[in-house]
Amino acid sequence: MTPMNDASDFISPTATRPRGRAAPARLRDKNLIGVLLKKVRAGDRHLVMRDPRFRDAPCSIHLSSPEFGDWAMMPRRFTQEGENLSPPLRWENLPDGVVELALVVQDPDAPLPDPVTHLIAFGIAPSLAIATGDLNAGGVPALGKGSFGRVGYTGPRPIRSHGRHRYVFQLFALDAPLGLSGTPDLKALAAAMDGHVIARGELTGWYERN
Repeated sequence: MTPMNDASDFISPTATRPRGRAAPARLRDKNLIGVLLKKVRAGDRHLVMRDPRFRDAPCSIHLSSPEFGDWAMMPRRFTQEGENLSPPLRWENLPDGVVELALVVQDPDAPLPDPVTHLIAFGIAPSLAIATGDLNAGGVPALGKGSFGRVGYTGPRPIRSHGRHRYVFQLFALDAPLGLSGTPDLKALAAAMDGHVIARGELTGWYERN
């Protein structure tokens, strides 16, 4: 699988430094694009869980992974620098009336207008436990199309020297089947979820490349 940067493959290399000028010594071992764009972030306000259609649903689901804690660094094996495997996930405290679950993973720290979407999964049975690799293409649940047209889980690979990037796992409990087919994108998923989200949960991991 060809590695996919969160943004640096899609930003012009001409944004590095003026022609003919050497980089300062402190920057020579760093990625200049990452340094120059360090304060440029898509922002949490664009996460799907902050969408006005969903943000009022109670954040009462406890979403966790046995491989990393909330706000902890994600192990390398779950990144594109490692095996690019999707991490195992568990959830507790689902609400009464839940019929199925949907899961979206986004990076709000990418230097782009919107967060990079690393995963869209839907039609997940509430009783299901997600094992390592289940969310890669060909895994257990139905998978949608994330950023840059990727289907299934794509692990972290942030721009070097851009600082920590957060990867927000957002779980939505739904009171009805979404009825989606094929590989819907985030816009189609959000439209189908409108009016059906009865609770949500989140888990945040981070990763950094220096």
